[in-house]
Amino acid sequence: MAMKIRLARGGSKKRPHYAIVASDSRMPRDGRFIEKLGTYNPLLAKDDERRVIMNVERIEYWMGQGAQPTDRVARFLEAAGVVAKKERSNPKKAVPGKAATERAEAKAAKAAAAAEAAAAPAEESAE
Repeated sequence: MAMKIRLARGGSKKRPHYAIVASDSRMPRDGRFIEKLGTYNPLLAKDDERRVIMNVERIEYWMGQGAQPTDRVARFLEAAGVVAKKERSNPKKAVPGKAATERAEAKAAKAAAAAEAAAAPAEESAE
């Protein structure tokens, strides 16, 4: 059985609240799970200790049994120091979009024109 440690959504519309659960990967997101391992409340401030509450011992037990955490749960575990921080690569994240590239080119052209205009009077006075 393929096990996952993932989030199961609860709460009402626009007021999410998640349970961190160990479940069979074939079950639906909010469906049947084996054990509740903690909670996550995204509405709380990021520095609030009640934002993420985990039973670390049980999470380590399930990971020892072969359960794989999802990306979001893995980030919670990295922040708690349970698993080693994984290197992530998103090379397109730092690349500016089309509009930003055009703005940068226009700004560079304007700066070059201003520098050229400033250099021209300096050459005439030198003669």
